[in-house]
Amino acid sequence: MKKNKLFGEEVSQKMALLGLSPLDGRYDSTGEKLNEYFSEYALIRYRVYVEISWLDFIICHIDIPALDANGFTNEDLAKIWSIYYSFSLDDAISVKKIESKTKHDVKAVEHFIAQKLKEQGLEYLVSFVHIGCTSEDINNTAYALMLAESLADIWLPATNELIEYLRQLTEKFKNIPMLGHTHGQHATPVTVGKEFAVYVSRLENVSDALSKIQIKGKFNGATGCYSAISTAFPNENWPELCKKFVTDCLGLHFNPITTQIEPHDYVVEILDALRHFNNILMDLNVDMWLYISKDYIKQIPVKGEVGSSVMPHKVNPIWFENSEANVEISNALLQSLSNKLPRSRMQRDLSDSSAQRNIGMAIGYSLLAISNTLRGLKRCDVNVEVISKDLEQSWEILAEPIQTMLRKYGIPDAYDRLKDLTRGKSITKEIIHEFILSLDVLSDEDRETLLNLSPDKYIGYASDIANNV
Repeated sequence: MKKNKLFGEEVSQKMALLGLSPLDGRYDSTGEKLNEYFSEYALIRYRVYVEISWLDFIICHIDIPALDANGFTNEDLAKIWSIYYSFSLDDAISVKKIESKTKHDVKAVEHFIAQKLKEQGLEYLVSFVHIGCTSEDINNTAYALMLAESLADIWLPATNELIEYLRQLTEKFKNIPMLGHTHGQHATPVTVGKEFAVYVSRLENVSDALSKIQIKGKFNGATGCYSAISTAFPNENWPELCKKFVTDCLGLHFNPITTQIEPHDYVVEILDALRHFNNILMDLNVDMWLYISKDYIKQIPVKGEVGSSVMPHKVNPIWFENSEANVEISNALLQSLSNKLPRSRMQRDLSDSSAQRNIGMAIGYSLLAISNTLRGLKRCDVNVEVISKDLEQSWEILAEPIQTMLRKYGIPDAYDRLKDLTRGKSITKEIIHEFILSLDVLSDEDRETLLNLSPDKYIGYASDIANNV
């Protein structure tokens, strides 16, 4: 589906300052990316696309005597499509003016197309615009296209960029040992790269799953039974024709069993996957914030920037904090939409229509969060000196491999012996080695293994795990 550029390269500062939503104001650079998909203009344009596609389909598949009588040609078909391809912001304004009278947004699009056909000398086709359709046939497919294209063009590429950068960090730091922290306490060491690898794997899994969700469309009339169109054209197989239209012309998956509305179940799958991705992103933001607070991660100062209005030394982790806030906003919208959209009274109520208009906001705040996390990551580096110092002062973490080695020899109180030695105490290399040397049960080989072990070497397969990512 061809896009029309709505705005120029720069949004006026005055409009940005007047924006009610931060995506239209402070963060307009992110919001502008989605204007082509989720703005009121975009929704109208997608509706025009579906209506013109349906008119084209009807012309090509149904016997319409008026076509031959008026000498309909391929040039006339091109004129019909020009209504969409030349669709502009001024055209959208025209539609809104019509809507101010009709009080019905889809009917306004129908009237707009009818006017354009008359201007082109194709008045005999006006009655075939929107024929056999309910407004939800147009709306559900328009929203489906909005979702499919915005995810493919904007959101998924943004996630791929983030994941790819995390993959680079995984490779870069895969062999740098770091003290682990479970429950906020010193724990079995890992490598910095392996911890980034965890996020690569998690984010990639959700992103891949989301990209495979079938985006569906229904096109079966007022209550899902093809009643009107089959009455007018009883000799056609409308379930098969409408399936062909939705799949071949619109590129969507066909949902054949619905009420007046497509039930939005696939939309809920997408919303929940977005929320899942957001929550993993939140986890990454918080971890980065904590590692920065521990000085394991250092932030690279940017000349001219200010970290605090009163404390000149500060380099605050603002991008991770900003991302965290936008994840919360996105998730609140996503959860509300996920709860609302699959519910409808009997064959139809209009509450889903109002709710759907906020999908772009939910995706927009997610996109902003992704962008800010990536921005934060690109300003970070590993503080090897601090990480190494912490490892050197944490010999107590070797209590785990020592007690595990003793278990191999059938020592039943191995855990308790190491707990008595290390729990809540300051442990040095000398204390650990003295204990190891006192263990007569060990073979010379196993004793040597433990004596050669140090916190920075106790990383298991961490580097290999990072390599696998």
